Amino acid sequence: MQQQAYTGVDNLEVMQEAVNYNRYLLDTVRKHAPARGKVLDFGAGGGQFAGPLSKQGMDITALEPDQLLQQRLRSQGLRVAGSTDELPDASFDYIYTLNVLEHIEDDAAALRSLHEKLVPTGKLLIYVPAFQVLYTSMDAKVGHIRRYTHQSLTQRVSAAGFHIERVAYADSIGYFATLLFKLIGNKNGDVSMAALKLYDRAVFPLSRALDALTQRWFGKNLLVVCRK
Repeated sequence: MQQQAYTGVDNLEVMQEAVNYNRYLLDTVRKHAPARGKVLDFGAGGGQFAGPLSKQGMDITALEPDQLLQQRLRSQGLRVAGSTDELPDASFDYIYTLNVLEHIEDDAAALRSLHEKLVPTGKLLIYVPAFQVLYTSMDAKVGHIRRYTHQSLTQRVSAAGFHIERVAYADSIGYFATLLFKLIGNKNGDVSMAALKLYDRAVFPLSRALDALTQRWFGKNLLVVCRK
């Protein structure tokens, strides 16, 4: 399955400064990873997660359709693919995809393709933006086609043949922060570096702590873990 090139490269660069947020995503990927086996980063970008995970011993293949980002991935010594068409079926024990599925027009077909690439009982971790009401100028700028809810994503995942193990919303305070940005933020979709760092350092750790109480109902993002 061919994927479109990513249009939000500049926002990828900004998000590298979200230290606590990126650490949380790395920890989440590691938490659900098998002890060994082949791993696919579906939508690897510039290697923000594939690079560190590879250095920690994971056998990573980085899938990224954007050719400039592919070069960056290869410069880190990563194995790179441009689409799932290049990968054998039943060849991965674990696939993770972080803030990618929302960019894909036919996300149902993408999920079916990922199902084919997993070994029997292989695991898929999905992390995406949540709630269409939170769709802002930033979503539009980086090419988000949609945001998800518990129901909309689990229906797609189940239809692709997966068995769902865990569903949880994440970043509860981020839900309200995004609503505020939608009401009073800029219209060009640019992320303020200063605001990003302030939220990441001062607010995000508190937001994650509150997620223990709110994860069933709302959050800025949505996490799904499932098996083939």
